[in-house]
Amino acid sequence: EKHIEIDENPISASLFDFGLYFFHNAKERINRGSGPYFYLPKLESHIEARLWNDVFNYAQDALNIPKGSIRATVLIETLPAAFEMEEILYELREHASGLNAGRWDYIFSAIKRLRNRNNTLLPDRDQVTMTVPFMRAYTKLLVKSCHQHGAHAMGGMAAFIPNRKDPTVTEKALAKVLEDKMREANDGFDGTWVAHPDLVAVARQAFDKKLADKPNQIQRLRDDVQVDATQLTDLRIPNAKITQVGMRHNISVAIQYINQWLSGTGAVALYNLMEDAATAEICRAQLWQWINQQATFADGVEITKTIYQKMADEVVAELKNLNLNYLDTSRKLLDDLVLTERFIEFLTIPAYEKLISLHAD
Repeated sequence: EKHIEIDENPISASLFDFGLYFFHNAKERINRGSGPYFYLPKLESHIEARLWNDVFNYAQDALNIPKGSIRATVLIETLPAAFEMEEILYELREHASGLNAGRWDYIFSAIKRLRNRNNTLLPDRDQVTMTVPFMRAYTKLLVKSCHQHGAHAMGGMAAFIPNRKDPTVTEKALAKVLEDKMREANDGFDGTWVAHPDLVAVARQAFDKKLADKPNQIQRLRDDVQVDATQLTDLRIPNAKITQVGMRHNISVAIQYINQWLSGTGAVALYNLMEDAATAEICRAQLWQWINQQATFADGVEITKTIYQKMADEVVAELKNLNLNYLDTSRKLLDDLVLTERFIEFLTIPAYEKLISLHAD
């Protein structure tokens, strides 16, 4: 958080946000019969969970609030964290409510961490569904890890969104979300996320059918689930393909999302999907990987920097009709992320620098 400095250094944004919210709201939340509840995103190890547990204890002591008042749900949305789910729950045992399957960030993390391996070349993004082998392994293991220790397992957010102006789009979105939530309920998840208020009823329908009058499925220990490291790290998808349409779509979504992010919007509906930083990360990470792994399209043409630049030029020409505020800046930022030899950890790091400079006044 560059606007708050300690010893002339910007403070950690996560600690700043937590501290500010907790100081002003924790006691009031407790007085109202609720409490200070948090999601912890992006963790990669139990050591980070231990740090947050220390932060929670310190904050509760500082405000004279009973330990354990804070309840936290950890998003398992990085590949390293998938190997330490039980350890993460242990470190946060005084404060943990459960784990959440952060599916889109998880796909991005899998690409990022395994980007140079031959068996990790993912196809067009719309083919990387929750039913592919490595995602099935991850979600089943999450349910088992939670229920073996009495914690809740929360499903992931379906990106499909209804369109109140287009009944056909809405019908397809509702059907896809219902299928997704039925699968989660049948796998043993205790609850889930949706991307749009109109989808709440669909998610409830799926879980009510499975749960009946039970509040959760923690009693389902999933002893039948056996997942090993190979299942988590082998990203191959049978009969999957990379297409020119898929690459063009990645370029368009990444540029449009970066433009919205620089404009102050964190999530945006594009092509009937809810796009956020995680899905934009998938788009640009795939572009980088396809170029650096010398991947080929389904027609045998090799994906090169030249092909990317030509496609990006065409996409930008099409997007000019939308009058985007930061189109050229967003294209330049995507180029910097995709054409570099060294993979950049998060697009939001250089984007944040750009955001500060754009709004310096």
